[in-house]
Amino acid sequence: MKIRFGTIYLVLLLALAGCGGGGGGGEGSSGGGDGGAFSPTDVYGGDGNLYTTVSSAGQVWLDRNLGSPWVALSSTDETAYGDLYQWGRGTDGHEKRNSATTTINSSTDDPGHGDFITEGVPPYDWRDPQNNALWQGVPGDNNPCPTGFRLPTYSELDTERLSWASNDSLGAFGSPLKLVLGGFRNNNGDVIWAEELGSYWSSTKTTDPFDDGMVLLVDLDDAGASGQFRARGHSVRCIKN
Repeated sequence: MKIRFGTIYLVLLLALAGCGGGGGGGEGSSGGGDGGAFSPTDVYGGDGNLYTTVSSAGQVWLDRNLGSPWVALSSTDETAYGDLYQWGRGTDGHEKRNSATTTINSSTDDPGHGDFITEGVPPYDWRDPQNNALWQGVPGDNNPCPTGFRLPTYSELDTERLSWASNDSLGAFGSPLKLVLGGFRNNNGDVIWAEELGSYWSSTKTTDPFDDGMVLLVDLDDAGASGQFRARGHSVRCIKN
């Protein structure tokens, strides 16, 4: 599997109704580091899990993906893949890998149910109309992260990527974050590419016509940026504000 970085899309996912491409959005990133000696702390999540903090590349993160009950033992440890969130949605049940699906878009930030909302037409978003204010910082609407944590910007994810020993799944799992290849949930509701691809949402939006969300994609050979439809479900790794 290869990722072409110049145009920011996945070559092997072209058959899946196209990946949203585009450059990074304009919001700035804030440091996740604690400015001094790092000491791990326990963090209770709204999903009922107890997380621990880890430090990497001067930033402080949760030790595993949202929804994972424990830290992965390998990059293909399916018990530690965690949940798959649609961009901008809160923790309402839709993020579970086996959640039910619906074709009915939501006109509000809270759909009022836990179904994964599928979407096959532009702009490929679960919400209609789109809301660009979701997931923006700790106080951002629908922030699924524990208190004091938030979605990282793409710049923060890229800082993490650049710290790896190798730009691939081995480097990703070798990081203190132990990033896994949990696949993603396509905008038709199918969970695909587990054990081959890891994809991590950022709060950053692209500047393409569909105003996609930016993700960090990791596979066996490469890692880099991609714009992805907001109706797709990707992993979330929270960063300390």
